[in-house]
Amino acid sequence: MMLNRIARAAALAVPLSLCATAFAQPTPEGFLCCNMRTDGKWISDINYAESGKRVIPVGTPVKVTGYGRQRVYVELEGDRQAIGNDYSRELDLGTFAQRYVVSEDPRRKIAAFAPKVRDAIAQARVMKGMTREQVLMAVGYPVTSENPSLEQPLWRYWLSSFAEFQLSFDEKGHVSSITTDPQTRNLVVME
Repeated sequence: MMLNRIARAAALAVPLSLCATAFAQPTPEGFLCCNMRTDGKWISDINYAESGKRVIPVGTPVKVTGYGRQRVYVELEGDRQAIGNDYSRELDLGTFAQRYVVSEDPRRKIAAFAPKVRDAIAQARVMKGMTREQVLMAVGYPVTSENPSLEQPLWRYWLSSFAEFQLSFDEKGHVSSITTDPQTRNLVVME
């Protein structure tokens, strides 16, 4: 009887180890897709502009070093940090990591944009006429819990729990309007 239990436990151990290998995630190295805010250790996908946070600029070299529970561990600017999948949990961690760590340096594309668009991206701000790609570079990805598809005509973002701003896109994929309160507008919109 005891041997049967041991044999069953051993048989179960092999498939579990194979499962761990099957779920191995990619460890890309490249550049940060977009401006992201950090407290020095944690970067949340909601990208709140909370006190004590600073912006890590789009195009910063970054390497994925591993994965944890709803987080992607990275090295950037000589520091180890975690990008938290706090509000986009519909994405598996490998896909989530590949959103934020891109293989081509976005700064090359940014250099070809109009000066006002370049300035808006550098300041983590949005403006009418920006493309979806330019918005992503400026303020990051909208969280999937509120924005299940990047193709939808309205994207919702937050600077804090109470500071929402919404971007409407026209049929060509350009920002046609920005809806928010006056205080948030002063912080996020470039006129």
